[in-house]
Amino acid sequence: MNPFALSVTDLEKRARAVRRRIVLLNANSPAGGHTGADLSQVEILTALYFRILNCSPQLINSDERDIYIQSKGHAVGGYYCVLAEAGFIPVEWLPTYQHADSHLPGHPVKHKTPGVELNTGALGHGLPVAVGIALAAKRNNSKRRVFVVTGDGELAEGSNWEAALVAAHYQLDNLIIINDKNNLQLAGSTKEILNTDPLDEKWRAFGMEVTECRGNDMADVVATLEGLQPHGKPHVVIANTTKGAGISFIQGRAEWHHRIPKGDEIELALEELKDE
Repeated sequence: MNPFALSVTDLEKRARAVRRRIVLLNANSPAGGHTGADLSQVEILTALYFRILNCSPQLINSDERDIYIQSKGHAVGGYYCVLAEAGFIPVEWLPTYQHADSHLPGHPVKHKTPGVELNTGALGHGLPVAVGIALAAKRNNSKRRVFVVTGDGELAEGSNWEAALVAAHYQLDNLIIINDKNNLQLAGSTKEILNTDPLDEKWRAFGMEVTECRGNDMADVVATLEGLQPHGKPHVVIANTTKGAGISFIQGRAEWHHRIPKGDEIELALEELKDE
């Protein structure tokens, strides 16, 4: 059981706090960041860490804890902000993001950051490892679940589909794959660069149980994740999100894949993210 188990209303407040941290974290980074990708996954990660996952700083070494893997490793800024909100890392570390000798490098690194379960960065690595962990849990009769978030552009990597074949073959219904489907990537529209639609039909053809949700709607994210039941198939949740969600001048714009807020943009963003 998640030790937080916050209500949807409290999760929405927490998500706004995470977004404020993302703005400041990226603005202070000497090496840039991935603001748009950080923002699109906020509801997903907030729901996971404050309602869904059986994991906490106190359970980080438990053999029965749920595992979360951030396969879209470039969106690590948002991941760090959620880990700080949840108490895995000190909030005082956030201003050190990507500074020399920081505990918070530009991609997740297990031995540097408490709470990080896997080094990721090269896209397509997270899901194959998640499949291995889920298979081991099954063979050990563990109640552990394994959650992994991938980007939609990341699905161009063939390693994801090899992993999907293995997951379906071994009936890994303790595996939950969440696609952050924000439809944009580094160079523009995912559909124009390499179209993966119809994504739901592809996952079903690989033997997955597929659900879709509005990925920036907290109530829908929570209802979808809590509604997943083990039926002998791995789960795929296609979370339809907006890149840069939550900040009007960032959302839906591909140039914010690498851009970070500067000057007046910082205050404008924080003003939009004030608690209601």
